[in-house]
Parts: sequence; C-alpha cells; structure tokens
Amino acid sequence: MPRAKRGFKARRRRNRLLKHASGYHSARSRLYAYAKEVVMKAWVYAYAHRKRRKRDFRRLWIARINAAARTNGTSYSRLMHGLKGAGVELDRKVLSDLAIVDPAAFSKIAELATAR
Repeated sequence: MPRAKRGFKARRRRNRLLKHASGYHSARSRLYAYAKEVVMKAWVYAYAHRKRRKRDFRRLWIARINAAARTNGTSYSRLMHGLKGAGVELDRKVLSDLAIVDPAAFSKIAELATAR
C-alpha cells in the first residue's frame, strides 16, 4: 500500500504562504518553515503599524500646527482651546494642511481663536 503524502492541499497551503514571502532575502523566500516564521512576524508588524500610523500622523499634524501657531504668536494648546471656544470644527489634518498650503488663511483662523 503506498504511503499518503498529503498531496495537493498541503502543497497549495505551502505555496500560498511562500508567495507572501517572495521578495524576502535568501532562505526566507524559499524554505517553507523559515518563510512561515517571517511572514507571520510581518503580519504582526503590519497589524501593529496600521494602528501606529494613525498615531504618527496625529503627532505630525500637531507639530505642524504648533509651528504655524507659534509664527502667529500663540501656542498649539491655546490655539486649539480658542478654536473650540469659537465653535470652529476643523480637524488637525485640515489645520496642518492649511498651515502649509495657505498660511494667510491659517493666520485668519489663528486670529479668530485668539480673539476670544
């Protein structure tokens, strides 16, 4: 009686995982057991960094807004407090973009925030 060799399904599963490892260096892209480790770790990093990206962008926006606010004679915290008091509902992404693309418009918004 011939031995069972797992056949098509196992090969398909291994090849699917090896396809994810294509482009990795040396044995990482060729040996299944090694490729499995690095692909699984890559997925863990990808999941974590999708969360991390949101934090990183928020920090970038805040740094940009703070720099623009200081050129207008106020600080980030005072600016944001003033905007909330004035009822301006612009988020940090839009404010940072305004600070870069249209500094004059950002200055008007900063005046509005400091007028309170």
